[in-house]
Amino acid sequence: MSRRGPGGREARIARRAERPQAPPFITRCLPPYGLLSEEGLLAVEAHADLLLHEIGMEIRGDEVALELWRKAGARVEDDCRVHVPPGLARALIQSSAPREFTQYARNPARNVRIGGMHTVFAPAYGSPFVSDLDQGRRYGTLEDFHNFVKLTYLAPWLHHSGGTVCEPVDVPVNKRHFDMVYAHMRYSDKPFMGSVTTAARATDSIEMCRRLFGAEFVSRNCVILGNVNVNSPLVLDGEASRVIRTYAAANQAAVCVPFILGGAMGPVTTAGALAQCFAEAMFCVALTQLERPAAPAILGNFLSSMSLRSGAPTFGTPEPALAYLAIGQLTRRLGVPLRCGGNLCASKTPDAQAASESANSLWPAFLAGANFILHAAGWLEAGLSMSYEKFVMDVDQLGAFHTLARGLTLDENGFALEAFREIGPGKHHLGSSHTLANYQTAFYDFDLADNNSFEQWSAEGSRDQLARANARWKRLLGEYQPPMLDSAVDEQLREYIGRRKSEMPDEIA
Repeated sequence: MSRRGPGGREARIARRAERPQAPPFITRCLPPYGLLSEEGLLAVEAHADLLLHEIGMEIRGDEVALELWRKAGARVEDDCRVHVPPGLARALIQSSAPREFTQYARNPARNVRIGGMHTVFAPAYGSPFVSDLDQGRRYGTLEDFHNFVKLTYLAPWLHHSGGTVCEPVDVPVNKRHFDMVYAHMRYSDKPFMGSVTTAARATDSIEMCRRLFGAEFVSRNCVILGNVNVNSPLVLDGEASRVIRTYAAANQAAVCVPFILGGAMGPVTTAGALAQCFAEAMFCVALTQLERPAAPAILGNFLSSMSLRSGAPTFGTPEPALAYLAIGQLTRRLGVPLRCGGNLCASKTPDAQAASESANSLWPAFLAGANFILHAAGWLEAGLSMSYEKFVMDVDQLGAFHTLARGLTLDENGFALEAFREIGPGKHHLGSSHTLANYQTAFYDFDLADNNSFEQWSAEGSRDQLARANARWKRLLGEYQPPMLDSAVDEQLREYIGRRKSEMPDEIA
């Protein structure tokens, strides 16, 4: 006999569909966790300043950026190494970078607030491979890209469409950014990210936004993010530097992210890697303000461990979790939004390792107060693969964080005194008026979980969560309906894409 009410899981999902839609972003009542003392915070900040001043950051191949730093008071040696006086990067950021900002979506109901006590979830990013239970691991295609944009659009707990949700390798490398950005615009109405592989492709992404939103609106508002990685340790590639400046010059938000694996791109000690990460990210955020004061920017953190025996990246380990909690405090003191990673794992399949490592990665990011959590759904194999099944599993987990973020409700209904008066001692609450009034919203139900008896689970096919997830993403894609897009705007976008593609020969990676 089932321990569930009438209708089972499908009825529960149907009832959830009747509830109010999930919010466009999370506004947290749950306070972020503070790991470091004031003394500890000052020590990390001092060591980050020492790295920027004594060791310096190299900008390779962007003379404009070097000249911006010279004029700001930095010393440039060997034609590329920038030595930043202590406190200068912090002063540049705090003088003009917004503490929080709105990224606008083409559907105003989907606008997200980034910074402060807000959290935005976005799917995984950058995988060359995709995988599913039916076809296994393979190179991603444009069809896969479209599928993940559609799944993200349908996912109530993902607030953001993301960017390169997988690499569509069946499209020429110099032209695929057009198809990716257009897919976000056409198949979703959530906010999205643009290309960052070259400054020219970043410019194309922004130009497409000008056609979607209107040039004047884009000049005054943030409508696109660009996720740019530092070449850690302490190097900013010239192309990456130009991409940062391209987004900032257009008043769009660069997400400035060091990519550090302890023992490879940074020291094995967490404090040293933390100071490096903070230094590199501050340097890049400060560059956005040198390019255009008051341009929105996000300070990013991707700091993980590695196996010192094999050299392979590892995830869900305790050292990066401590770094996340510390970087959250440092970024709040600095006064800019924070980006962290999400459901990260090294597992090759959506198994117990994937679940535990992902949980151990997402919890610290959330408790750290991260404002923009990338890689929140779908990540497998240290980011090499985007999994259909893990995507829907991760989304199921993200819903629980919306409940956690609200904290405890301490109102009259929450304390349920009338229920105690009705029931009295020694009787159960299952049939009380209070339970009947709250039963649809009292607890978060994981859509993919099976809490039935063993007998009913067996009778329904003995399917594990992987099989249930496989069925779920297929059903979602089968139910997908695109949001409306003005035909004149769509025509402008297609004309721009067609013209720009015709101006360049195909390039193969």
